[in-house]
Amino acid sequence: MIIYQATKEEFLEHVEEDLIEQKIYEQYSTKIGRTSQSEIASWNHSMQYMYKVLNTNAVPRKAGIAIEYRLPTTSKRVDFIITGENEFGKETVIIIELKQWQKAERVNKEDVVRTFVGHKEREVAHPSYQAWSYAAIIRDYNETVQNQDIELHPCSYLHNYITQDGDPILDEEIYGCLKKAPLFKNGDVKKLREFIERYVQKPDQNKTLYKIEHGKIRPSKSLQDALLKMLQGNQEFVMIDSQKVVYETALNQARFAFDTGKKQVIIVEGGPGTGKSVLAINLLVQLTNESMVCQYISKNSAPREVYKRRLQSNYKKSYIDNLFKGSGSYVDSNKNELDVLIVDEAHRLNEKSGMFKNIGENQTKEIIHAAKCAIFFIDECQRVTASDVGSIEEIESFAKKQGAQVIKVGLDSQFRCNGSDGYLAWIDDVLGIRETANDIGFEHDYLFEVLDNPNELKQIIYEKNSINNKARMVAGYCWEWIKAGKENTNVHDINLPDYDFSMSWNLGNTNTWAIDEESVQEVGCIHTCQGLEFDYVGVIIGMDMIYRDSKVITDYTKRAKTDKSLNGLLGKCKKRENEALALADKIIRNTYRTLMTRGQKGCYVFCEDIELGKYLKERMQINKVQYGEMKTIGLIAEGVENYHI
Repeated sequence: MIIYQATKEEFLEHVEEDLIEQKIYEQYSTKIGRTSQSEIASWNHSMQYMYKVLNTNAVPRKAGIAIEYRLPTTSKRVDFIITGENEFGKETVIIIELKQWQKAERVNKEDVVRTFVGHKEREVAHPSYQAWSYAAIIRDYNETVQNQDIELHPCSYLHNYITQDGDPILDEEIYGCLKKAPLFKNGDVKKLREFIERYVQKPDQNKTLYKIEHGKIRPSKSLQDALLKMLQGNQEFVMIDSQKVVYETALNQARFAFDTGKKQVIIVEGGPGTGKSVLAINLLVQLTNESMVCQYISKNSAPREVYKRRLQSNYKKSYIDNLFKGSGSYVDSNKNELDVLIVDEAHRLNEKSGMFKNIGENQTKEIIHAAKCAIFFIDECQRVTASDVGSIEEIESFAKKQGAQVIKVGLDSQFRCNGSDGYLAWIDDVLGIRETANDIGFEHDYLFEVLDNPNELKQIIYEKNSINNKARMVAGYCWEWIKAGKENTNVHDINLPDYDFSMSWNLGNTNTWAIDEESVQEVGCIHTCQGLEFDYVGVIIGMDMIYRDSKVITDYTKRAKTDKSLNGLLGKCKKRENEALALADKIIRNTYRTLMTRGQKGCYVFCEDIELGKYLKERMQINKVQYGEMKTIGLIAEGVENYHI
């Protein structure tokens, strides 16, 4: 998606006539929505500098200009693009990362700097690394760019930055990204102009921008598909922005703990699709390659079993089992027995371990005790059972008691749900989890549709799954799991007689429902899909979530008795009723939030409660009015294939 597009000639006119920020904002508000005054002001300020750079006859008048190009299926945008042809007639793209920084400091992390941004000092990716990573994503996943050999030349322009003697931000020996994407600072107008002139010598009449905007994007990568190549040392995912900072921070602290024996705890907070699991596996690979004893932990067995299935033909079972562990594996571990433990989905950690939850003291405490360095990836809004006690507060408390240094970092780069930050915020608002600025809708680049009949939902998922086995149906736990049918897909646990609809819960004789070829015929639950992802997900919302008196409300009594996620709630109700009901309400809302964010490309929903279905459609109708004409209420144009990290 390109927000502003013009020729160089038109761009210069818009700046000269003081129209540029208005032109950008008009397109931004149409295609994405509201933005801050500070971003509008930054457009105006930076475009004045780009005007000076491009105000030369050496850059063709009909060269293409794009401002705010959103990378496919991510929430990140390229600030400025110039397109044309080089002296040999080859199509060329200049990618420019614009910054208004005035100073930056070196940190001892690869391609990371510290600067004042977002009202405080922060560690961020070096702007040239940022430009290079954006170019890498376009090159790797836009088939048109790759097949037609379109050249990409990234750079960064810090137009307010006045360097001091020995300023490390320009040192190629310190920042290797400068060799891939040069940096231009205040006073470098002529140097940047010469850089552009070197590659853009002939006009392209905006045809290159068209290819970037409309080119075929390679199918999305999922972690479970890329895992084998990652363990073999291939870089399957380009880390961008906060991901790069988190990765380098975790590496540094793990190395420090390994060298000194001083216990370290890193807490990584991030919502759905921010790349937590990908970063966890990348860290597992890198730290293992550095001869550290490192293990990946998840409380939920589903992702571990999927990973093991993917690796079983290339690695011995003993090797795989030693890499991927359950969260209850450290009850009897000695202090600092392992170098690094990487905990994915840390919000799912329990107090006790074992089948009957009667072993050990606390899983968080035991993991910190067992490792020199423990890395916790967490999203507290994905706690979905009463026994989930993993929290930032608890991790910090146990770390402090064990004398560990605690470092907290966050992930904000969004890659799931077609990169729609707006969709995730909208879901939180719609489900009543938290009020967000996206109460009126989200940008139209993610497919979301509310259906009136579960059979229609089923048919759509079957059709989507026939493409590449990456579509599944899931449901809230409102139907009993019939014991006699746990290994027989013909025994239907889920029944909606008003619609002549019935299906089986996922079978108990497999832990790899997410990738089994025949499992599209079964409905998954939160326990078999959390931590995993699909291209499309179909969600059945049961009567534990309904809409009454202009509010979304929950009813824990509608959950199946075989559902263990609310175990112990009745006992708590007798002692602390309000607290127990609040916990049940949170678990139900979090469950549906998690289910509705499993799809990379789209989410289809059927609500057993008719009023809830009407409410979701009304919210989508508002989205339609806010973001323009759509062919079907609730249907967001699919666009291109996904890139995922």
